[in-house]
Amino acid sequence: MGRTADYTNERCAVAATLEIVGDPWTLLILRDAFAGVKRFEQWQERLGVARNVLASRLKTLVGHGVMETRRYSERPPRHEYWLTEKGLALSPVLLTMAEWGDRYIYGRGHSPVLFRHKACGCEFHPVLACEACGEVVQRRELERTPPHDRAPTVGEALEAAKIAAE
Repeated sequence: MGRTADYTNERCAVAATLEIVGDPWTLLILRDAFAGVKRFEQWQERLGVARNVLASRLKTLVGHGVMETRRYSERPPRHEYWLTEKGLALSPVLLTMAEWGDRYIYGRGHSPVLFRHKACGCEFHPVLACEACGEVVQRRELERTPPHDRAPTVGEALEAAKIAAE
């Protein structure tokens, strides 16, 4: 993906995620996909990214099952890019990144984009909650547990996921 970092020998879920979506252009493509962008030309116009870079990032996202293509024109053949379930699951990541930027870069009240919770009408700020009990969790309330005996490397895990998808 145009990076020099190689995470394939790491045993870390963060590194595995970065292997797929860690490129800045990729995150901006995903941001725009969540905003409704589906066509190559729309991304190219919005981002100003080189066509070959955009094509490469979209190919990677499709290859990893984060997006899928759907044909919208037969003549000439044209495709749209749609987020899959796997891609939609990245929403909390992007919302949390936006919250961090709002808080530490722009400053609250100066954000370029705000989110509103439709159900209550209030401005939305994401928090982490425990799936089991629903309690909001702060970082200091978490503890690491020992890793599995032989967790696969990022490379091994990605290869297994690729085989499983075939």
